Amino acid sequence: MPHRPSNSRKSPVTISLMFLSAIAFLLISLFVAISLGAKSLTLETVWAAIFQYNPALTPHQIIHELRLPRVVAAAVVGAAFAVAGALMQGITRNPLADTGVLGINAGATFMVALSFAMWPGLSYAWLMGLSFIGAVLSTLFIFLLGSAAPGGLTSMLLTVAGAVVAAMLSSLSTGVAIYFDLSQDLAFWYAGGFGGIEWRHLRLLVPVLLITLLLTMPLARRVSLMSLGEEVALGLGINIRMTRFLALTAVVILAGVSVSAVGSIGFVGLVIPHISRKLVGVNYRLIIPMSSLLGAILLVLADLGSRIVNPPEELAVGIMVAFVGVPFFLYLARKERRAL
Repeated sequence: MPHRPSNSRKSPVTISLMFLSAIAFLLISLFVAISLGAKSLTLETVWAAIFQYNPALTPHQIIHELRLPRVVAAAVVGAAFAVAGALMQGITRNPLADTGVLGINAGATFMVALSFAMWPGLSYAWLMGLSFIGAVLSTLFIFLLGSAAPGGLTSMLLTVAGAVVAAMLSSLSTGVAIYFDLSQDLAFWYAGGFGGIEWRHLRLLVPVLLITLLLTMPLARRVSLMSLGEEVALGLGINIRMTRFLALTAVVILAGVSVSAVGSIGFVGLVIPHISRKLVGVNYRLIIPMSSLLGAILLVLADLGSRIVNPPEELAVGIMVAFVGVPFFLYLARKERRAL
């Protein structure tokens, strides 16, 4: 179902206030997420640990070595998954498109499972690269499978092909885990979480994701036109194949790298772009930055929820996000079926 332009244009002042509110809420969420956990800490302690770190103080060690890396990772990965979903929905004109729903995350996870089985002890850089390759291969397979059907690739066929590929790759990952006795090691990647994030991961993860996020902005105008229909985009001189290739490249980098660090967390890229369109309209020059902010907020809060629901035990972040994502997916699927 195509994204139809909204009849009511929001004023620049309203949009600016929305962005300022999102930024403020993200900053508040970051400080709260660092403060709360199995051991609650005051905001003054958090502030001192970030800006006046003293390694001799235990609260400062908790913040700097445990909470700060995972909160930073949650924000960056949340932005990555959300923008990847927004790009997928824009170039496919499919409101159900998402790296998790379409099986891209499953491809990255399958490659992680293979690397654990075949090449144990790989460095994080190699794991990130293999995860990216898995995302690329699953994306190609999904598009080939959908395109092979009579009538060509449609939004519904793309969703079905993605679901089939995701189920197949998840089954293969489970088989690899059972055969090589990796179930315990891969449980983290299946459910998703930030407990294993360290500063050494962030030194590679954050630059790759932030640079890719910034490079999506020059694509925003072209994706906006593609989201209105290929005829419109072609009439305005847009190279559809190149735009789709560049957008998909960004998507697989964002998804593959994120999965290599925190596992397969679905539904972020499904829910957040729809909320962003409600707030700022159908212009992807606004949707992309708003999605990055809202995606960061969602995963920061989901990670916080996973830590405080049953301390000192943690729930999987993927489960926390699914509480929001599954009902939203069912609502969109029902809405899409009515529109056909």
